[in-house]
Amino acid sequence: MSVTTSPLLQGSLKARLRRAERVQRLRAIGLVAPLFIFILITFVVPIIILMTRSVDNPEVAENLPLTMAALSDWDATTLPDEAVFAALVEDLKTAQASRNTGLVGKRLNYEISGARSKLLQAGRAAEKMTAGPYKEQFLELDDLWGKVETWQVIQRAGEKITSFYLLKSLDLQRGVDGAIVQVSPDQRLFVDVFIRTLGISTMVTVATLLLGFPLAYILATLPVRHSNLLMIFVLLPFWTSLLVRTTAWVVVLQTEGPINDLLLWTGLTDERLQLIFSRFGTIVAMTHIQLPFTLLPIYSVMKTISPNYVRAARSLGSGPFHAFWTIYFPQTMPGIAAGCLLTFILCLGYYITPALVGGPTDQMISYFVALYTNRELNWGQASALGGILLLATLVLYAVYNRLVGIDKMKLG
Repeated sequence: MSVTTSPLLQGSLKARLRRAERVQRLRAIGLVAPLFIFILITFVVPIIILMTRSVDNPEVAENLPLTMAALSDWDATTLPDEAVFAALVEDLKTAQASRNTGLVGKRLNYEISGARSKLLQAGRAAEKMTAGPYKEQFLELDDLWGKVETWQVIQRAGEKITSFYLLKSLDLQRGVDGAIVQVSPDQRLFVDVFIRTLGISTMVTVATLLLGFPLAYILATLPVRHSNLLMIFVLLPFWTSLLVRTTAWVVVLQTEGPINDLLLWTGLTDERLQLIFSRFGTIVAMTHIQLPFTLLPIYSVMKTISPNYVRAARSLGSGPFHAFWTIYFPQTMPGIAAGCLLTFILCLGYYITPALVGGPTDQMISYFVALYTNRELNWGQASALGGILLLATLVLYAVYNRLVGIDKMKLG
C-alpha cells in the first residue's frame, strides 16, 4: 500500500522546512553577533585606524593653506617669490592664534632637524610683521628660509596623503624629482631592525621546535598518569605573568647570578660571562616563554597518530629511525607548522623581554613602535612600522595556508 502526498501538502512542508532553517540561521547569527561586534570594535577598527594614520598628513595642509596654494605653481628650483612669503605670514598669524604653530613645526622637524624651534620663532616674528617685503624679513630672520630644500620639504609635507612614513620605515625617501631613493647611511635604521626582528623570531622558533618536539613525543607516548604530571610543568609558565618570568631571567642571567656561579664552580669558564643585556639572554628568555606555544600544537597532533603505523612499518622490515622519519614524522607536520607559525608571529611583536633582557642592539621593531607612540608622539611613524609588521604577518600566514594546503593534497 503506497501513501502519496498532495502537491499542496508538499508545498506546505517545504515552506515549513525553509522557515525552520531560516530561524536556525537567525539564531546562529544572533549567537555569533556579539563576538563579531566585539572583534570588529576592538580589533578590526583599530587596525583600520592604524593603517590610515600611516598615510595621514594633515598638519601642514590644514594650518598653512594659503602657503600651500601659493606654492602650487612654484618650480621647486629657486626660492619662492614674495607672494609665498606673504601667504606664510598670514598662515603663521592664524596658527599662532590657534596655537598650532608647534604642530606644524613638529611635522617639519621629522625632515629638517631644528625646524620646530625655528618655525616657532618665525611665528612670533610674523605676529609683528605689518608690511612687506616679507621675503627679506624672513631671510634676515634665519638662514633656514633661504634654502630651497626647506621649501621643498614644506611643499611635500603639505600633501594630505603622504608616503613619507612608510618610505622612512624602509629607509627610503623621495628626492627632489620625486623619485624614491635611500636615505643617507647615517640615517638608515629600520631595515636592520626589521631584519633583526625576523632573525630573532626565527632563532627562537627553531629553538622551541628543537626543544619542544622531543618533549611532545615523550608526552604523547607516555602513560596518561605520567604525561599529565609532565604537562603540568609544561604549562607552569602560563601560571605566571610575562613580566615576572622575564624579571626572573634577569636575576638568573646577571653577572653575579646562579648560572655564572655554576659555570665558575664547574670550571667551564675562568671568568664571568656577559649573559644579560645580550642577544643570548634575549633568545633564552623568549624561548622559555614561547616553548609551550610550539609544543602544545605538536602534542595535540601526535596524540591523534596511531602507533600501529610505525608498528606495521617495523613488521615489514623498516628500521626504527626509518619508520619514524618516513611514517611518523610526516604526520606531525601540521602540528609543527601550526606551533612554529604561532611562535614566530608572537615573537615578531615582543617588547618587554628584549627591553629588559636585551641590549641596545637587541631591540626589536615593537620597541620603536612604543618609542614613537609614547615618547616621540609620532603616530604616523609608529603606525607605518606597525602596518609593515602587520603586512609581513599576513604574508607569512598566507604562505602557511598555501603550504598546509599543498601538504593536505599530498597526504590525500
